[in-house]
Amino acid sequence: MSAVLNELNRDAQLHELNTAFSAMPPVYAMAIKAVKFDAGVLSVSAPLANNVNDKACAFGGSLVSVMTMAAWGLLSELCRREQILAEVYIADTQVRFLAPLFGDLDAQASLHQDTDWDVFLQTLRSKSRARAVVKASIKNEQGQTMCEMTARFAAIRSKTE
Repeated sequence: MSAVLNELNRDAQLHELNTAFSAMPPVYAMAIKAVKFDAGVLSVSAPLANNVNDKACAFGGSLVSVMTMAAWGLLSELCRREQILAEVYIADTQVRFLAPLFGDLDAQASLHQDTDWDVFLQTLRSKSRARAVVKASIKNEQGQTMCEMTARFAAIRSKTE
């Protein structure tokens, strides 16, 4: 019974994020969904069927998009949990494709070691703007990294806060 309650609680915690994902037509078409947030890592998933290329593997643009949404979602969710209304924007990114992926796109995003969360929060609260570096990757079912991304994001605190 507690496993079912934990699952329901997790779904409820990610409801706002998944609602934001669904409101973006390309993200909706790719069927990207936040599935888990644990220990500072956001897991996002998308089915291969919605993101397949002419070689029957994951489309490169979809791989980048799923990792980007995982990273964007991580910062958005962390701000929400700190009760900060902020718009999060991607500034730049570096991506490495290591091997083709012939399965669903399962990405994990976490803060990069260069990001100090406490400094980010302090800056966002005092200056209404802050930058953070996030890392994301997609692994296959065997746990092999298929692609990885490092991205810099800007967060701007909402004027309505």
